Amino acid sequence: MTYAVHINVMPLKELLDPQGKAVMTGLSNLGLKGVEDVRIGKHITLQIAAASEAEAKKIAEEASQKLLANQVMEYFEISVVPA
Repeated sequence: MTYAVHINVMPLKELLDPQGKAVMTGLSNLGLKGVEDVRIGKHITLQIAAASEAEAKKIAEEASQKLLANQVMEYFEISVVPA
């Protein structure tokens, strides 16, 4: 079966996010009020052929740990749905 795996990679909350800070400044310059914080990350979608949802998630976790996220500076969240 094929699964659509969605991976969100975000900077650790303890670290500064220069891109988020730049967007925050831009929003303020545009006069947009009420935005209290901005964090910029990346969204990755994988199509994975696997026997089960658990196997697809395991493959995605390995890909995230080894390639997609720098775990020193980022964390990741994975969701799996049938494609």
